Order: sequence, then structure tokens, then C-alpha cells
Amino acid sequence: MIPHIVGASGRSGAALCRRLAEACTTYVPVVRDPARWTATSLPGHARVADLTDPHALQEALGDAQMVVSCAHARHVPAILAAAPHAGRFVFLGSTRKFTRWPDAHGRGVLAGEAAFLASGRPGVMLHPTMIYGAQGEDNVRRLAALLKRLPLVPLPAGGRALVQPIHQDDVTECLLAAMRTPWPSPQTSIIAGPHPCTYADFVRAVATAAGLRPPHILQVPLWPLLAAAPFTRLPGLPRIRADEIRRLAENKAFDSAVLALTGRPAINLAEGLARTFAPR
Repeated sequence: MIPHIVGASGRSGAALCRRLAEACTTYVPVVRDPARWTATSLPGHARVADLTDPHALQEALGDAQMVVSCAHARHVPAILAAAPHAGRFVFLGSTRKFTRWPDAHGRGVLAGEAAFLASGRPGVMLHPTMIYGAQGEDNVRRLAALLKRLPLVPLPAGGRALVQPIHQDDVTECLLAAMRTPWPSPQTSIIAGPHPCTYADFVRAVATAAGLRPPHILQVPLWPLLAAAPFTRLPGLPRIRADEIRRLAENKAFDSAVLALTGRPAINLAEGLARTFAPR
């Protein structure tokens, strides 16, 4: 059963294709931008399809027995409509669906999950927490760039909210395990790092892994940070959006299915950050 990888040129898609190529496993990459796929230097002749083009998507997936989508979950209805009815599916969602501050990303995940569960098609949607460690990933590297410029880090409630980021290698392992699993019906699973930590501890861990001095954490109310968000658009400063600041005050700790899917514990934060900042 040859997997068709939708979003193969994205971070998680390319990481999955890289692992499949290392295992000499045949796959069919499905991408919107052929030049971006070529830039990955990965093997495989890509099928080009914009996920908003039903005809092109049906051409790309018409013979697919297994579809693995690393594209945004809002595209689930289109993928289900284009793929053969007897196909099996693995989708990537996001724990953003749980936020109290819904945005287009979170609403798209909820809509995609609802469409998948209502379809009755066999497979799974994996909901990862914040993914870090992929090639081109900008979560922890963007934070490290900000820490180079800030001796003090202002955080709502002093950064006591919990986070539980997952390393890209674990996401890839979960995708591979999900592809091997004979799901009898549409299901969902949350995948996360092994242990939650406070956001303040996460910031300190990123600084240490990046070779920086751990910053002082400043406890501030939420509203001044929201007011300051527009000024991060200035040249030389990493942009921080208001919705990202609001989510800093949310607890994002979950029971994770990584061990159940892969048979091994998830990568701990210290090891994952060491991999992320290791010289390439």
C-alpha cells in the first residue's frame, strides 16, 4: 500500500518523506508548489495539486489506498472527497482546537476533525502540541532570536502556564505508527512531549540550549503585552501576534498517545532542544 503524502514539502511532510526514503519505502508526494518540493532534494516524483482545486486533487489521489495528510486540517473535507472511498487516512490536526482564544487555525482544525469523524472512513487524526525541531521550524528558534535581544522576558502570570511541546522526530514516529495501524473507524489521538513544564521553564531551557544566559522572567498583566504586540513588527524584532500572547496564559498539558502508538516514550525537552540547536 503506497502512501500518498499530502503536504509533502512542508515541515512535517518532508520529515515523514525523509524517513520513508531512508527506509527505501515508496511514497507519492502531493504538493502545491513543485519548486518547493524540488528544494527538499527528496526522491519521488511529485503530483501537483492545489488543495482548493477538486479536479487536481482527485487526479492526485484517485489511485490512493492510503492518504497521509500533513496539510492543515481545514483541507480534510476536500481530501476525503477526492480520495477513493475505500482508502485509509492519517491526518495531522492540532491541540489548538482546545484554545479559549479561537482563531482561523483552531476553527479549521475543529471543522476538519468534525468532517473526518462524520465520514466514517477508517484512520486517525493526530493532534500534536507545539512541534519543534523540524528543519525550518521557527517556534524555538524564533524564541531564541528574541532572547538574544531581551535580558528580561515579560510573561503573563510569570509564565506559570503549562506547555508540553513535541519534537518533530516523535511526530514522524507517530505518523509512521499510525500508517501501520489498521484503524477500524475514524479516531483521534493527542500526541505531546513526555511531561508538561511551565512556560518560564521552557523559555529558560531554550536559552540554555541556544547557548544564551537564561533570562529573568518578569511577571506582568496580560494587557500591557497585548498593547506591545504591534511594536514587534519593527525591523529586527521577531513578530509576536496578540493571539499568541493570549495563549501564553493557557495551560496546554495533555495525556499523550506517543507511547501507545510508537512503543517508546516521547523525547524529553532537554534532548529535543539539544537536537534542535546541534550544529548542522
